[in-house]
Amino acid sequence: MEYYNKVIESIGVRFLKGNNYKIERPVTVTDFTDTENTIILLHQGSLRYDEEQEAVNEGEILFIPAGRSTKISFGTMAKKNEITYESFNDNKKKYLQTISFKEIKSAEEDCITTLTFEAKVFDVVNFFHSLGIPPFVVRFNDKVASIIEDIVKESEQVTPGKERVIKLHTELLVVEIVRHILKNRLFVEELSTNSTYFKDPRLIDMFNYIKKNIGGDLSNKVLAKVANVSEDYVGQYFKMLTGINPQDYIEYQRMEAAVELLRTTKKSIRDIGKDVGYKDTAYFCRRFKMMYGLPAGKMRRRESLINVQG
Repeated sequence: MEYYNKVIESIGVRFLKGNNYKIERPVTVTDFTDTENTIILLHQGSLRYDEEQEAVNEGEILFIPAGRSTKISFGTMAKKNEITYESFNDNKKKYLQTISFKEIKSAEEDCITTLTFEAKVFDVVNFFHSLGIPPFVVRFNDKVASIIEDIVKESEQVTPGKERVIKLHTELLVVEIVRHILKNRLFVEELSTNSTYFKDPRLIDMFNYIKKNIGGDLSNKVLAKVANVSEDYVGQYFKMLTGINPQDYIEYQRMEAAVELLRTTKKSIRDIGKDVGYKDTAYFCRRFKMMYGLPAGKMRRRESLINVQG
């Protein structure tokens, strides 16, 4: 139990966005993914996910860890209209209409609440992504559903202390999701094998070095010096503790840094690529689209729209 307390204490949490939607037009998104953790609470109607199209029941929550792709069907008869995530984002208003909580109670159409949040270990490692767990449904948990509703309700208000309340509720949400996983013994093997970095200070040193030098030389030779292990062994050492090789992890962190720069600065795509360690802009753009399913320019426009709406 002390181990899991340590894990929870080390997770930094940040609310990003939340909305209530009425499903205007049923649609299946074949490769739904996001750079951060996504929650979809089904109030009424139909919501299915994964290739098997497993059903989410009303009042249940679909949890999609950051960077994990899944097939999602919003509304009944959604299979008749299959599109990519890129196309979904470009035409989101065609499928989802923003509504208030009051409207959810009286609506006859399919309704959902979505929430996106960041959860990083030591402000470096994306926690749920690092566990290697797939999207899953939080079933029979009214407490988690209630917290989600409280967060989005608060985000709609213009009152003193709003940001503080949202932060506290989002931290509680992450704790309750971890408790739900442990209580229902979900992903036991993943939790035991992919969380070993909490026990190794040399790995934390590497995580921190990578974050502080995201645009610099992060070769295995450099990482070996940081961890005080041999260059030949550092890749094996890193993968043994995290489940991925260091260069894959570094690319993921570089892309996350790029998304943050797209959200918060007006820098050119070329300059952002250089800032996160890519000298070749074309290569950076190819890798970005491969990871997120849409070009960096479209990601910037999407995030700008989200910030304006928020």
